[in-house]
Amino acid sequence: MANITVLGAGAWGTAVAISLAARHQVLLWGRDAQAMAEMAAARENRSYLPGCPLPPALQVTGDFEAALAHLQGDATPLLIAACPVAGLRPLLTQLAGRPIPNVVWLCKGFEYGSGLLPHQVVAQVLGDRVPGAALSGPSFAQEVAKGLPCALTAASASSELRQRVVALVHGGTMRVYSCDDLVGVEVGGAVKNVLAIATGVADGLGLGLNARAALITRGLAEITRLGLALGGQAGTFMGLTGMGDLILTCTGDLSRNRRVGLELARGKKLEQVVAELGHVAEGVPCARAVRELASKMGVDMPITHAVAGVLFDGDDPSAMVAKLLARDPRGEL
Repeated sequence: MANITVLGAGAWGTAVAISLAARHQVLLWGRDAQAMAEMAAARENRSYLPGCPLPPALQVTGDFEAALAHLQGDATPLLIAACPVAGLRPLLTQLAGRPIPNVVWLCKGFEYGSGLLPHQVVAQVLGDRVPGAALSGPSFAQEVAKGLPCALTAASASSELRQRVVALVHGGTMRVYSCDDLVGVEVGGAVKNVLAIATGVADGLGLGLNARAALITRGLAEITRLGLALGGQAGTFMGLTGMGDLILTCTGDLSRNRRVGLELARGKKLEQVVAELGHVAEGVPCARAVRELASKMGVDMPITHAVAGVLFDGDDPSAMVAKLLARDPRGEL
């Protein structure tokens, strides 16, 4: 049993805290003190994870100092950052200079503006003094919170931290594998959200299961091309954080990014879709960041460019599909 602090009380942070509280001393922190007080009283995160009661052992707080103090006095504590990519740098800035043992992030995406992956943001803010790891894979918060089976990957340059994350998180209905390919794991987790928007558009337009399979398969090729260009390992994209996460996000009805595509295909404006979601759909900001990065690096990513065109350039979803179908034939691999 270990002391674990989860910083970020959105759907995924809450779900991970619920899962880990069955085996560890877990404290969940959120920056809105009033919302955390209401969560503590209701024993439920009604804003982000309704219908999933918090276990009695799970502590919740809006006190940042108390959240960090929870890690003290334990030889193997774990600090989990459960914020969106946009919130990672501000959260890490709060942690900079503090005696934290490690940091494990759950976010998936590229930081817009810098084009950095999460581990690069961590290195910029915290330097080399704090070992870090990504915990990623095909996982819907609602299912994890309900105790349904799930498999994830812990990726880190530190073999010691990889082993610690696996030892503490693996158990019950959650299976955790380890990997040293941080770049590959993070690229897969980021770009699959963009491709889920594309498959949502195709499904919303009624283009059929053949089209969905084609988008997923060619989308995996895009993920792999970008990942290899950034230094990832080819095998990673065939695993949980590549193919696995891509399939789940593109086909699962719980996928927020897929829902964005479905609603765009029905004629709604992006601003309305995002407002109605009430949650962060990471594929939206990620599409812009990936389009810029791919163009800069000369990586061919037509699906990503088409999605970004619909999201930011006013392109019609039907025109997006027509543009992709009109591309010249080429070798598959």
